[in-house]
Amino acid sequence: MSVSPSVFLKESEENSAKFVETKQPDAAFIASEDPLQNLCLASQEILQKAQQSGRSKCLKCGGSRMFYCYTCYVPVENVPVEQIPLVKLPLKIDIIKHPNETDGKSTAIHAKLLAPEFVNIYTYPCIPEYEEMDHEVALIFPGPQSISIKDISFHLQKRIQSKGTADDPEKLSLKRKRTDEQASCDLSEGKCKGVALKKVIFIDSTWNQTNKIVTDERLQGLLQVELKTRKTCFWRHQKGKPDTFLSTIEAIYYFLVDYHADILKEKYKGQYDNLLFFYSFMYQLIKNAKYSGAKQTPKPTH
Repeated sequence: MSVSPSVFLKESEENSAKFVETKQPDAAFIASEDPLQNLCLASQEILQKAQQSGRSKCLKCGGSRMFYCYTCYVPVENVPVEQIPLVKLPLKIDIIKHPNETDGKSTAIHAKLLAPEFVNIYTYPCIPEYEEMDHEVALIFPGPQSISIKDISFHLQKRIQSKGTADDPEKLSLKRKRTDEQASCDLSEGKCKGVALKKVIFIDSTWNQTNKIVTDERLQGLLQVELKTRKTCFWRHQKGKPDTFLSTIEAIYYFLVDYHADILKEKYKGQYDNLLFFYSFMYQLIKNAKYSGAKQTPKPTH
């Protein structure tokens, strides 16, 4: 079925975002206001068609959804899975979701849809055990002890060295030799063997609910990384929070872009842009709706 413009803007809270079908704003407005305009994205024609036809059925649970099912993590019937881009990531991602986070509002699901082989979502209090792998895992979350991405290799190296001191005497000499050789590498290059980040953890929650998860003892002691230079364009930005507090999919995307440049030391050519395949489409719809609404609102007369 088709959805009228007036109804579409007031999409159900259980859906992942609010959408609207409206005319396109001026190109100049898009160029000046759209921070996502230069992404290298797959064609979003399938999303445009799905928007026009309205909600569709999830082939797993039968629920009525727009674009994808946020409980089964699959596209709905009118969005063929073969037309959704798949993104290859350089490391694994665990997302810890707050139990009170509304499934339909979460952008974490975008990552699972677009990089299913690399992303796992857990609902708190279910958290994997990271203690034995804390030298190859990082928690992406702002805090007083958080570091920048470019310093990850250095801090992981220190953890490997500290683990070596706990070995038995026969192994300690060899361990020290190995870590000394690693330490002689230029850690800023991020290419020392044994200093490999293998997994990153993100918390999916409103910012006011994050404390319960980030203070969990199973996450204590993990290397904590903050994205200090990126700004959100999320349409549900929480009042009173700085614009560097990103939505989950923004945090994942920007981390990977910076990781690619600062750790892998490779030129970024849009390899992870399709992680924003759904997000950028929703952003544009909502921005168009706001622009259209502003043009139609009569100015007060005095």
